[in-house]
Amino acid sequence: MAERPTTRLGGPMHDEFTPLLTATDWNEEWKELQKVRRHADDAAFWDKRSATFTTKDAPNLYVEKFLEYAEIRPGETVFDMGCGTGALAVPLGEAGHKVVAADFSQGMLDQMQARLDAAGVRTVFPKLMSWEDDWPAFGVREGMTDVAIASRSIATADLRDALLRLTEVARRRVCITLATGSSPRVDERILAAVGLPSVLGRDYLYAFNILANEGIKAEVRYIDSTRDDTFATPEDAYEKLIAMIDDSAAVRASDEEREQARANLREWLAANLVPNETAGAPDRKGVPQLAWRLAEPRTVTWAFLAWNTH
Repeated sequence: MAERPTTRLGGPMHDEFTPLLTATDWNEEWKELQKVRRHADDAAFWDKRSATFTTKDAPNLYVEKFLEYAEIRPGETVFDMGCGTGALAVPLGEAGHKVVAADFSQGMLDQMQARLDAAGVRTVFPKLMSWEDDWPAFGVREGMTDVAIASRSIATADLRDALLRLTEVARRRVCITLATGSSPRVDERILAAVGLPSVLGRDYLYAFNILANEGIKAEVRYIDSTRDDTFATPEDAYEKLIAMIDDSAAVRASDEEREQARANLREWLAANLVPNETAGAPDRKGVPQLAWRLAEPRTVTWAFLAWNTH
């Protein structure tokens, strides 16, 4: 039997190996991960969801941190991909920046336009366009703006393509945020408490490694975003939170394990669901809060990645 080849690494002989960091095709692994995740919501879903967004947002620490870290200079132009209702595009417009704000949901763009009209902003230009569209056909071209941003909006099958598209559009800098955990929809502390550890996707690590393989040195910082979930009744809380247990993309478990987790969830809620003293008051999106809340708000940590294009 032939011996395995060996190599000398500064002394003793070691079996030859290929480091995973150089052997792994991170974009191909990303594509495989998307196949087992829940399907990304389509434009129709977000059109309907946009009706729950008001035109007046409360002060938002996430937005403040994103804009602080983005370091957009006075007078620079910005491309905002997946702009939603304009959480970033509106304050950028108010600060005098020209912004091309793209989203595949007309409902979201309509809400953003209402906010822009209310603020008297005329320097933000909405564009109905998706990640998968032919961007040049929509007028989004190489070097079109100084800065390109994508805030919590990258949900594509081909992550490398999305990152390189943003890099191509921006003359100076790109800034994005991606989840550090399995999903912003998943409360990992609850899954752990009911006995179902979540499957962590750590999307930002895929982006970081893909960029590194392209010779791009991204900086990484973190933004904590608090979710103040409220519920009409304890049963409403159970029905909404049980979706995490039933989500095959978030957890790997047998039918028996999921059944036990459902029972554990009822016990957890009995100890962690409390009356909401601010019921009826508007939440961060302007929607009236419901009668019950979790004793400890959920914190979602986002990874802020930025890199200079020149």
